[in-house]
Amino acid sequence: MTVVPTRSGPVRGERRADGSVRFLGIPYAQPPVGALRFAAPVPPEPWTEVRDATAYGPTAQRRPFSAVTTIPEPSIPGGGTLNLNVFTPEARAGAGLPVLVWIHGGGYVAGSAASPWYDGAAFNRDGVVLVSVGYRLGIEGFLHLPDAPDNRGVRDWIAALEWVRDNIAAFGGDPAKVTVAGQSAGGGAVQTLLATPAAAGLFRAAISVSGALLQPAAPAVAAALAARTGQTLTATALQDAEDAELLELQDALSAFGDPLQSLAPAVDGDLLPRPVAEAAAESAVPLVLGFTADEFTAPNGGEPDDGGESDDGESGAAALLSLFAAFGIDARRAERFRAGRPDAGFGDLLTDLLFRAPGTALAEARRERGLPTWLYQFDWAGTAEGRTGQAYHCTDLPFAFDLLGAEGVEAALGAEPPQALADRLHAAWVAFVRDLDPGEDWQPYADNRATMRWDDPPRTESDPLRPVREVWHD
Repeated sequence: MTVVPTRSGPVRGERRADGSVRFLGIPYAQPPVGALRFAAPVPPEPWTEVRDATAYGPTAQRRPFSAVTTIPEPSIPGGGTLNLNVFTPEARAGAGLPVLVWIHGGGYVAGSAASPWYDGAAFNRDGVVLVSVGYRLGIEGFLHLPDAPDNRGVRDWIAALEWVRDNIAAFGGDPAKVTVAGQSAGGGAVQTLLATPAAAGLFRAAISVSGALLQPAAPAVAAALAARTGQTLTATALQDAEDAELLELQDALSAFGDPLQSLAPAVDGDLLPRPVAEAAAESAVPLVLGFTADEFTAPNGGEPDDGGESDDGESGAAALLSLFAAFGIDARRAERFRAGRPDAGFGDLLTDLLFRAPGTALAEARRERGLPTWLYQFDWAGTAEGRTGQAYHCTDLPFAFDLLGAEGVEAALGAEPPQALADRLHAAWVAFVRDLDPGEDWQPYADNRATMRWDDPPRTESDPLRPVREVWHD
């Protein structure tokens, strides 16, 4: 066992067979319960006795994102959900190692920092400290309430980064060499942090993996939910509600069927004063971003929608147009998309709407400003049953973390995913975290719109996403 001091008190971690040490479930804020349930995060109460940090702490997730999820995501009961995990090669002050802070995905309503896919072993092997963060989700993290601060989940991310700034040196990390990274909602979190003035200076680089940004009008969403349910939606009224009650509220919101009537970071005029895409495009922080080729093409292993009749009787074409309208996309652009991709279904549309089009637009806007940006598309298609030929949502994570042998990977990707691809992708992440450059094989987007195609073997191409730009960007 290894003991490390923090500003709140000493913690005891577990030394592993490879010599690295992991510290699990360290609180970076007080448990968000009772009067603190919807408050801004409050620093933890200090302790003097050595605190055991050898088991994952409670998760904000109370149920998985869906019945079938790609990533193993444990739900751990308990109120102290504002905790983080530190994986380090050297648990000693002064080592000065670069740090990667990981924010999990889950649509801002689910996900777990305790996933075996987020273990820091490979990063430790390569001289990087990994920190994975839990944060408030769903109603507790993102519902607008008149008597509570908005964007509480965003405030949690900032509090965790402040904990890293103040404590990571004792674990062997360098607080001046922090990269923040995340996937899906976590990738959206990364872009949100780029746009949040209060987060400035807490990290020097960023990696947004399949970043999803919805930017709902939070007060309008809350008003619609109150009208639908007839409930009083205030922090005072909800602070002692059972978890099941909040999940019922969450379900009522998702039943609206509008992706922009959701729980996610929102412009609030305070913590987040401007639209994320606009502000992130102006951030000088070096950024790696990208997506998989088939994010939501077949999210549950089925075939892409063929444009036929949906379960409620609405035609596929009409439903596609409804979805375009929800995202504020005019009929002309909708027709261009349908003409250019006549066989596209809902999954293809969502892949473009949520990931490929906004990701490319962000890279393009940063290119125009000369800001350091690297763009990629992950193309390797797994061989798992029902997934053959698809590079779907989350496929790239076991490669980036170099954890192809982790629990659930074979079921998600198929037998014998290429280790050589994991070697290359993981090495690019390590190089970026360490040197602010993923390596000479991956040119910045500014150079002829260079885009890394992560496949077996990887390759860099000049402007392979031009068709996306032509359809989605004037």
